Amino acid sequence: MNIYNITVAISVIAFIAIGSYSGRRVKSIDDYFVAGRRAPTFLILGTLVASVFSTSIFLGEAGFTYDGQLGPYLLLPGIAVTGYVYGALFFGTFIRRSRAPTVADYFGRRFDSHRVQQAAGVTIILGLGGYLLVVTQGAAILISDLTDLSYPMAILCAWLSYSVFTLYAGSRGVIITDTLMFLLFSGATIVFVIYLLDGFGGVSFAIEELSRQSYKPDITAWHGIIGEGTDWPTATDFLIWLVIVDLSWSLVYAVSPWQSSRHLMAKNEHVVLRAAIYACIAVIFMQILIYGAGGLINLAKSDIEPSETVMLWAAKNLVPEFLGAILIAGIVAAALSSASTFLSLVGFSVSNDLASHRGPLKLGTTRLLMSAVALIVLGLSIFVPANVFWIMLFIGTVFASSWGAVGLMSIWSTRITADGAFWGLIVGLLGNVIPAGLDYLGFISLPSYLNPALLGSVASVMVILLIARQQSPGDQERAYLAKLHETPIADCDPAKTRVTLIAPALLMLYGAVMPFLLLRYYVLPYQRGRGTVLGTGGINWNEVEAWIAFGPALLFVPLGLIAVITISRRYAPRQATAVS
Repeated sequence: MNIYNITVAISVIAFIAIGSYSGRRVKSIDDYFVAGRRAPTFLILGTLVASVFSTSIFLGEAGFTYDGQLGPYLLLPGIAVTGYVYGALFFGTFIRRSRAPTVADYFGRRFDSHRVQQAAGVTIILGLGGYLLVVTQGAAILISDLTDLSYPMAILCAWLSYSVFTLYAGSRGVIITDTLMFLLFSGATIVFVIYLLDGFGGVSFAIEELSRQSYKPDITAWHGIIGEGTDWPTATDFLIWLVIVDLSWSLVYAVSPWQSSRHLMAKNEHVVLRAAIYACIAVIFMQILIYGAGGLINLAKSDIEPSETVMLWAAKNLVPEFLGAILIAGIVAAALSSASTFLSLVGFSVSNDLASHRGPLKLGTTRLLMSAVALIVLGLSIFVPANVFWIMLFIGTVFASSWGAVGLMSIWSTRITADGAFWGLIVGLLGNVIPAGLDYLGFISLPSYLNPALLGSVASVMVILLIARQQSPGDQERAYLAKLHETPIADCDPAKTRVTLIAPALLMLYGAVMPFLLLRYYVLPYQRGRGTVLGTGGINWNEVEAWIAFGPALLFVPLGLIAVITISRRYAPRQATAVS
């Protein structure tokens, strides 16, 4: 046993114990599925961030910036995270009003159709089930790398680490452990990056040195490394690819089940809004730290293989052992937090969304069905190779193409019908997965502007509109939609609204301040390293990077302003209606 093994083991045992203990207060299906709808802002914030952070960002995306895409990941504004804000404003608060136990159940109620609920449930099972396999296997690879355990035994350990409390405590256990894991990996990352930057001589010096090197030219440019040997022949190709991917993930953050389901647990609509906007800020901050660390590690060693292990290598070689052990424990926690969320959602869909129920669900039956799902996941994790691509086809952006249009139109369109929602979900799924599979297998070659997520989204919208021309929503669908737009009187409280408005104000502050920080600590050092700075030592405004630095102001100041206006108007006391 070494310090890495001991630290990871202690943290995992603590999560299991706390998560399982929280299950003692689970007395009903409402407690199990949505934590009794009493979760405060901090817990919703914690579970929003933890459920989206996994080994993919600490390993895969950090490796991506290490390989050559540091510049765009730090300079270009975070389009993806805007989904947290508009998702809460225009989707999350409304599905909370439905008081449904799952998001798929909301779709069934909204369209008065169990078939729509089943379609949504199937996408959850396929998409998040595949994601759960990947996260479980990723955690197992970490554990087997840190210990002498075989890969199958490491899978069993990883599976037990999140299954025990998830099966017993349900959502209550998940949001509590998610928040603790969020605190662990966030705190560890902050301290790790501070120590790393100190060793590299500070932010400005590190960026300047990295821009000056020749082994990975353009790693700090706004487009990163492009051209021969990459997927992007030109900077324009890369920009198109990145914008489409970010817009897709924006929809994922807005409506995907593992994000929007968190809103069902919130104590009130103000909690939904505050937590989502703070999550937007927290994810931006964490991404800057992780992406920055991944790229800057090149200053210590530029040939780490595979690049996905860059953060693990740095944890073991660039910082004191104890700090490295805490960071690795945080990475394992990030994987387990996502896994617990995915298992709970897949299990909830199997028990609640697929079958027609003659009576209310029972807690014991639900736990048995969840256990069956967990055992299936365990078996597949052991026997399915970790690099099977079909699993990846269902991850992330499939929910943008399948759920994006249906989710937002379910709130804001009076034309979408049950058939439109059903086929929108199905066609959006297939319109993404089929082109992606054909492209991967080499049967077709898709240019950057025909990303599968975009193709699926367009197909979903087209089929919804086509069906809407031939059908009209039923009276019950119209009545349910009208009820969703009635603001709960309890939330039209000026005191609550004032507290909620702090969140978008901070978002606007971030947007206003960040350009100056980027210009001072990134653009100027970058230009010094590349030798393009003005003779006076000032910023050369002929360089694209200087203008891109204003992206956060152009994106987040207007977004925050929209949030302020929407919140102020929606929760004004004169607009309140008697909704419980």
